[in-house]
Amino acid sequence: MRVFDTHCHLDDGQFSEDREEAYRRMLEAQVERCVCVGSDIASSRRCLDFAKEHEGVFAAAGVHPHEAKDASPDYLDILAELLRRPQEVALGEIGLDYYYDLSPRDVQKRVMAEQVRLAVRLNKPVIFHIRDAHGDMVDFFRAQKELPAGIIHCFSGSPETAREYVKMGFYISFAGPLTFKKAPHLQQAAKEVPLDRLLVETDSPYLAPEPKRGRRNEPANVVYTLKKLAELREMPEEEMAQITWNNACAIYGIQ
Repeated sequence: MRVFDTHCHLDDGQFSEDREEAYRRMLEAQVERCVCVGSDIASSRRCLDFAKEHEGVFAAAGVHPHEAKDASPDYLDILAELLRRPQEVALGEIGLDYYYDLSPRDVQKRVMAEQVRLAVRLNKPVIFHIRDAHGDMVDFFRAQKELPAGIIHCFSGSPETAREYVKMGFYISFAGPLTFKKAPHLQQAAKEVPLDRLLVETDSPYLAPEPKRGRRNEPANVVYTLKKLAELREMPEEEMAQITWNNACAIYGIQ
């Protein structure tokens, strides 16, 4: 069995003391690939550097809605240069976050739209972060003349919302919350998403799954989310691992 963690933050400071050990534990858990995802220019560069040095690690570069207010005037040029590197498989993570509202909503929307246009121009898939903003995000997607391929990362919406995103061609990625006991709507969504649109991730160091909940998360723990997804879909874990592996390779353009 081989597993693909489609979204993690191994560059995060929470891994400063054991980053190499976390990478080793990832491989020992049969998690053979992961994507280290940036949230601003500095973290995007760190992700790229880590990917260059570690087999099975890929990178994504983008400006998160939390950081949108601090985007420099030349941030799009810098992202474009980063995304030309062979280790870079996606633009992200970008999107809307109305839960924390750390950047003004109009700024979040502008910076997201600018990056979506860049992704279309560069033919890169996009990793979307959406929290308490599904209505505005769906409206945004419907208003676009051209959309990039993409992933709704750490999906947190209803089955109905998942269906809308799937109709638009997006992949749906599930993280640790899928394993929580009080997640009936999320688990129902996971049962309904077409098999060829399913992904798993950790979003580590955040959102550790059961039975690791309350601790720092890491890529090795994606196997718990995979196991829960297989259980919900009533299929062998090995089969679900292969399905999500193939889907991840397809959306990220990895052989």
